[in-house]
Amino acid sequence: MKWEVVIGLEVHTQLSTASKIFSGSSTAFGAEPNTQASAVDIALPGVLPVLNRGAVERAVKFGLAIGATINRTNVFDRKNYFYPDLPKGYQISQLAKPIVEHGQLKIVVDGVEKTIRLTRAHLEEDAGKSLHEDFQGMTGIDLNRAGTPLLEIVSEPDLRSSAEAVAYAKALHTLVTWIGICDGNMMEGSFRVDANVSVRPFGQAEFGTRREIKNLNSFKFLQQAIDYEVRWQIETIEDGGRVIQATVLFDPDSGETRMMRSKEDAHDYRYFPDPDLLPVKLEESFIEAIRAELPELPEAMQARFVEAFGVTAYDAAILTGSRALASYFETVARESGHGKLAANWVMGELSAQLNRAELGIEQSPVAATQLAALITRIQDGTLSGKLAKQVFEGLWEGAGEVDAIIEARGLKQMSDTGELEKIIDDVLAANAKSVEEFRAGKEKAFNALIGQAMKATKGKANPAQVNALLSAKLKQAT
Repeated sequence: MKWEVVIGLEVHTQLSTASKIFSGSSTAFGAEPNTQASAVDIALPGVLPVLNRGAVERAVKFGLAIGATINRTNVFDRKNYFYPDLPKGYQISQLAKPIVEHGQLKIVVDGVEKTIRLTRAHLEEDAGKSLHEDFQGMTGIDLNRAGTPLLEIVSEPDLRSSAEAVAYAKALHTLVTWIGICDGNMMEGSFRVDANVSVRPFGQAEFGTRREIKNLNSFKFLQQAIDYEVRWQIETIEDGGRVIQATVLFDPDSGETRMMRSKEDAHDYRYFPDPDLLPVKLEESFIEAIRAELPELPEAMQARFVEAFGVTAYDAAILTGSRALASYFETVARESGHGKLAANWVMGELSAQLNRAELGIEQSPVAATQLAALITRIQDGTLSGKLAKQVFEGLWEGAGEVDAIIEARGLKQMSDTGELEKIIDDVLAANAKSVEEFRAGKEKAFNALIGQAMKATKGKANPAQVNALLSAKLKQAT
């Protein structure tokens, strides 16, 4: 490839406060249009904004989690532009002195770890919403979202592919939900991604002209939009055209981006400090109190899982995909005493069932303590892997606890040596042809005899024990 892709992401994270950033209006999703818009939100003359302390706390918590600089003094600015769903004619945001600067986030793509630098994270208010679908020939304006607190998280242009962009967005999504500053609901607009995409010839130092893809609300759309945009830009340049800086939208139906408007720069918005809001000064005690509330972060927990439970780094990354999943796995691993087997069951059978049922780990019908008990029964020889899956199905169906299901369904593994020897003798007697083939050096015949033995025990025999006994008897016969 002669073209290098350069991507930076701007992520609008809705903060999990009960009220808006400058008013007491509710931030609850799904209310009737314009029922959660106060005099401040709709910009009636004479009203004044009052900063929500909870929004500041959440921004600081994020900054601490990424190892960023927390600006002890930060300032709100007015970003001036006209749009029908922006009642004031400006958006309160932060430009010159944001609350958070710098920091970093690690991602892993194809087994390679990469550190992505963050430029800044600043507080701002959301705009309202324009509704086009329900009004023929007209546009409806819903101001319920106006004033909703956002933390806009801006990365450096360190991403070099759509895969890296998705990995970064997922890591960021995990972090903001992990530390409890955002619910992460992309369908409801709580986590929205803008992607700045450009291309340049390999070896060129200066960036190419970027186009910004707005409001991507799924990781799938993020990848599709970037891939299309990259192809479009390369084809445009190679055909002799020129990429013009612009804001574009992604159409999921066509899989294409289309131009919305020419892209503005910061000076086009005529930023200036908001005269209605004083600079925010953060005391050290305020920051340290928030630091004390931080949970163990995903990266630290991954390292601990590898050390304490013997799982691979890859497994640890998967198992810390959410705080709830990590907590579930840790309970299973600790109570069963077998980390790797716990990881296999959580990432395998349990995850598959949850996906089929479209459930999150929080809604799992199988409790972590139940899965730990199941793994314990595998470890002590009561269950084979095959029988364990049947017990798991019983747990999923709510049929009771592990031991009760084993007893009720007769699923206890056969481990009595004398009983198994008799069954193997019968199998050898009934399958003389397979015995002769084994003696002739055909290894497949051994597997066939194992299969017959397991069939005779209805799958309840200890496979390792059957293997050892059968092998010993065949050696005795030769």
